[in-house]
Amino acid sequence: MFDFAMTDEQRAVVEVTRAFVERELYPHEEEVERTGVLRPELATELRAKALAAGLYAANMPEEVGGAGLDAVTLVLVEKELGKASYALQYTTVARPSNILMAGTPEQQERYTLPCVRGERIDCLAMTEPDAGSDVRAIRTRAVREPGGWRIHGTKHFISHADEADFVILLARTGTDDAGRGTMSIFLVDLDTPGVSVREGYRNVSHRGYTNSILDFDEVHVPADALLGEEGEGFALAGTWLGATRLQVAATCLGRAERALELSVGHAATRQQFGQPIGRFQGVGFKLADMTTELRAAELLTLHAAWKADRGTATDADMAMAKVKASEVLAMVADEAIQIHGGMGLMDELPLERIWRDARIERIWDGTSEIQRHIIARSLLRPLGA
Repeated sequence: MFDFAMTDEQRAVVEVTRAFVERELYPHEEEVERTGVLRPELATELRAKALAAGLYAANMPEEVGGAGLDAVTLVLVEKELGKASYALQYTTVARPSNILMAGTPEQQERYTLPCVRGERIDCLAMTEPDAGSDVRAIRTRAVREPGGWRIHGTKHFISHADEADFVILLARTGTDDAGRGTMSIFLVDLDTPGVSVREGYRNVSHRGYTNSILDFDEVHVPADALLGEEGEGFALAGTWLGATRLQVAATCLGRAERALELSVGHAATRQQFGQPIGRFQGVGFKLADMTTELRAAELLTLHAAWKADRGTATDADMAMAKVKASEVLAMVADEAIQIHGGMGLMDELPLERIWRDARIERIWDGTSEIQRHIIARSLLRPLGA
């Protein structure tokens, strides 16, 4: 049996996070939306405040200076952060990739600890122009040479690489007996000769949150740039993907909750035909469906986190949380606009942003189709199908 009632400690963490979001992030949402830019000086200021509030690197273990929060508490924190503009909350309240915990003591000293302290910023590079969901199809190669490795290839859709200090890079390093590429992960400083960061694509979702194209032109990295074991990059990346899918699910819950709260308030106060519009079944039933689906998604996400804390979570658990929460967000955002009518599409309210931002959640960190494939595979494989 599981009990998701918040402990006193969890309640305190949620209250601190909620206060930070409302006091420090909400006031800057309009600026980021209108300009499409998160000013560097504002990002620096908010990072310092996040560090002071104890919210920075909350996903990292205490042994490296992080908050060491359990998965359930992290979901509660991410849900609160998710209510704010993505550019503001994700860029300024950093969650260094937990894949860095696979590093050697020297790598952790150079990369992990500075990330936790807010002195360095990481980015992850997996996706390529010809390899998205099919990670094994990547073409970026790392070839052994005297003193290290030589890397050549291109990555794209790399989140906030334009402000990162180093990249966690997945590259092909060989071929297995079945002819499939074997992968390894490298830590590459972005000021390394041969590495270039190009402006990425304009995105309808998450204004101010940038993506970039990374080119590696015969880049030499030393032997100690290898993270983990050679050829084990695919498995290592898999440990990271589960955590990020849970994170995506949680932030989707936060935005859906914000849209629902606005909709309930509007339905209770907006008068038409002499009564609040929430009394009409056409609106009231929408609210009922929105809250029912949101609570179902929340339970799936908390259940996956609960299992993660016990070491029993599966890829399917994470996939179910991610696909349900991202699709519920899309539904709630759309219905929220319908309830608000024309004003829902005006930028005086955050609903049109939430609606736009919702679209990417069903694509990144594994599309809804990939999540369903993972779930279906977990059902069929035990039967040999």
